[in-house]
Amino acid sequence: MILQSARPQVGYTGTMSEHMEDTRDVIPDEAFCEMRPATDGRPAGVRFLAFNTVIDIEAYGEAASCEAAFSEARALCRTYERLFSRTLPHSDIARINGAVGAEAAIDPLTFDLLSRALAYCAASEGVFDITVGPAVRLWNFHEGVVADADELAEAVRHVDWRQLKLREDATGHFAQLVDPAAAVDAGGIAKGWIADRLIEAMGAHGLDGIIVNLGGNVAVCGAKPSGEAWNVGVRDPRDPARLIGAVPLRGGSAVTSGVYERCFTAPDGTFYHHILDPRTGMPAVTDVASVTVICERSIDAEGFSTTLLALGRERGCSLVQRHPEILQAFFVDGDGRIAAARS
Repeated sequence: MILQSARPQVGYTGTMSEHMEDTRDVIPDEAFCEMRPATDGRPAGVRFLAFNTVIDIEAYGEAASCEAAFSEARALCRTYERLFSRTLPHSDIARINGAVGAEAAIDPLTFDLLSRALAYCAASEGVFDITVGPAVRLWNFHEGVVADADELAEAVRHVDWRQLKLREDATGHFAQLVDPAAAVDAGGIAKGWIADRLIEAMGAHGLDGIIVNLGGNVAVCGAKPSGEAWNVGVRDPRDPARLIGAVPLRGGSAVTSGVYERCFTAPDGTFYHHILDPRTGMPAVTDVASVTVICERSIDAEGFSTTLLALGRERGCSLVQRHPEILQAFFVDGDGRIAAARS
């Protein structure tokens, strides 16, 4: 956390709930929700859409408790998306990016997320940066659009997580991008933070076993009633529809970053993936196709997963040894070979 003197501020007054009631951005497919009761030994479950991904949650417990926990989890996701989204116009992130160098008042939850994100940036050896937004905007991995080289060179001049200043005092919490052309993108860290919050909130409902899957970011609390662990699949980078392994979890989190998640091959045969090197704005050059990281906290697993993939196997394994919060990391190369960072 970096403490700063008072600055011109943009933002809102009043409580966060009042602010959000006045500016409730529409979330795509917000109404979609499927709840499934427990049957034949299978847990109860819910599926809905948030953060541009499918959210799947399963749990064991009384039917009423499961339903209440699922409803709370969905409501929390709506709150977090309206705070952390880069594209919703009234989100904290959007307002920080649109403040043109001024200070923006933010919710304490956003302050906590960004404070933690800066710590992962500092530990990443330069390959993870939450201000990579200007470079991200130039790519379109859905349409297969390669960023213009000149525009990318200009964009990376404004990528530096040290430009994000945070402060808190008796009047509230504040964020400022010193470089007016910089932009925060919390997409590489937010789902881990959210998964931890969902596990905590749902555990308060007295459920016996919970698994939260935020589009491949998996967090678990407690084993199944039989004592069996939850199995988290590791995908084959050559065929992501196929699994090449599974990680048993009775608690903690498993998060995978892979070059196959959002990618395309250009007409000239060049392969491009969405894990960008913040120093160049180009897809990171790495000798691994995916990394699955196991930690007690999901934010740790996500915070390090992108970094480990971008660093590659040798440097990634070295970083794992320096961070005891990383319980294990599995590196998968382009041929589907798996190597564990810890013996």
